[in-house]
Amino acid sequence: MTGSTETADWRAWQDSWDRQQEWYMPDREERLRVMLDMVEAFAGPTPRVLDLACGTGSITDRLLKRFPGATGVGVDLDPALLAIAEGTFAGDDRVTFVTADLKDPHWAARLPHTSYDAVLTATALHWLHNEPLATLYGQIAGLVRDGGVFMNADHMIDDTTPRINAAERAHRHAQMDRAKDSGALDWAEWWALAAKDPVLAGPTAKRFEIYGEHADGETPSADWHARTLRAAGFAEARPVWRSPSDALVLAVK
Repeated sequence: MTGSTETADWRAWQDSWDRQQEWYMPDREERLRVMLDMVEAFAGPTPRVLDLACGTGSITDRLLKRFPGATGVGVDLDPALLAIAEGTFAGDDRVTFVTADLKDPHWAARLPHTSYDAVLTATALHWLHNEPLATLYGQIAGLVRDGGVFMNADHMIDDTTPRINAAERAHRHAQMDRAKDSGALDWAEWWALAAKDPVLAGPTAKRFEIYGEHADGETPSADWHARTLRAAGFAEARPVWRSPSDALVLAVK
């Protein structure tokens, strides 16, 4: 993952991001597989996809490997993760990346298209509080074509089951501790490496100016997401994948 003032090994950074995320979510690939299954079910093998809060482009990477005829637009505000995404997909005319703040009411005006077969996001929108997230869902509903889909895979906590939540959390964190002992990087350690890389140091500093150290959003239940998506203009919405702590909610226009 060592860079220089001119170049960086973008694939190595992409892979290291995936490993860091898998430390938190060992079932990450399973949720992304189900997400792409549902894209295929609703849009076929050549969809136009918006990768929302795309980060390094993890979803887009899997989308294009599975569906070479797909096209993707990634949107994010994080300059460091977008640098990795743009470096990874440099020269691939199937992919466009856009810098935009999802809290900006006019963010969608920056996109190259006004309609998408699928809008996908994973482990990102918990940075938003419920009210701005509900507003964002209404904006997303305006971008999904009739019959198209939106999917959000994220931490979705059911507050009506505190004992289940506590037991699951303790078990998950014990597994994470064992993985850490075997050399897994956590969020802070990964960003510390990025801050030392000659290519990523500048974008990483800008990233922390924008976001700070921690998210301050919320993690409502999957049922809340489904209800809010229906209220935002989707005809149907429900979870299509679950783990003890996370869910993938699909909404169809």
